[in-house]
Amino acid sequence: MGKDDNVILKRSTWEKIKRNKVAYAYISPFFILFAIFGLFPIVSGLYISFFSWDGLSSMRFVGIRNYYRLLQDALFWKSLYNTFFIGIIAHIPILLGALGLASILNSKLIKGVNIFKTMYFIPMLTSAVAVSIIFQNMFGYNFGLVNYAFKSMGLNKIDWFGGSGNYINIAIIIMFAWKWIGWNMVIYLAGMQGINTDIFEAAVVDGASQFTIFRKITIPLLKPIIVFTIIQSTVGTINLFTEPFVLTNSLLGGSNHNGMTVMMYLLNKAPQGNNQYGFASACAYVLTLIIIVISMMTLGISEKNDDKPKRRRGRKS
Repeated sequence: MGKDDNVILKRSTWEKIKRNKVAYAYISPFFILFAIFGLFPIVSGLYISFFSWDGLSSMRFVGIRNYYRLLQDALFWKSLYNTFFIGIIAHIPILLGALGLASILNSKLIKGVNIFKTMYFIPMLTSAVAVSIIFQNMFGYNFGLVNYAFKSMGLNKIDWFGGSGNYINIAIIIMFAWKWIGWNMVIYLAGMQGINTDIFEAAVVDGASQFTIFRKITIPLLKPIIVFTIIQSTVGTINLFTEPFVLTNSLLGGSNHNGMTVMMYLLNKAPQGNNQYGFASACAYVLTLIIIVISMMTLGISEKNDDKPKRRRGRKS
């Protein structure tokens, strides 16, 4: 493309903008607000990550030293391990339980479906702080309901949040799964109700069992929604903060830091901890990179599995 062509293209683009200036005026508030409250914090956070800054004194350029310090910090890796351990273990009952509940509600086997949907979805609407306080009392050592049940069955009480801290993550997983299973159930149920019932009726006529229909038809058709919930769950897991913070009553995650998540680690650096804003910004961008990588891997695996049937059909033809 020559210089004259570029001039003509720019002129035509500007003429289109002037011709549609009213439409651009209507949509401009979104872009202005996004630039102020979205784009500017993103760019400034990346800029700050290359400096040593406590929020008050002058900024001192340190290059990638913040990233190097972060990757050398054993506590960061422990908090990252805790986060993924909680996320992976908790999402097994969340995703599988949500699929099971959605299948039951979609099967028309029970009455009052809306009542059950509301019951399962209420934990999602409840304040995370309130839920955490309730579970903190449930898992209390002396007067907790869980230990009372164990004692009634002749079992030893468990110090969920003290001692060596080995049970902190289990308590967080139980509470996290209970809170979010209803959210995924509603999403899967909406996806199932969007599937044409003729497909299921044809499978029943062909003699397929309910389990075969669920495995061979429902799951493949729900794959885009399942991928969406996995990506959403990854973001939610990385951002996990309120529940473990309230349960352990500390940014350090309780005994031996066993309940510390990466978001608690980040906020312990700034602003609630040591005011290391440059270091905290570097941590935030490392977490962003982790989320992007996991999301791309999930999408890549999904697309790869979608291509396999096409390749098999191509070979047969």
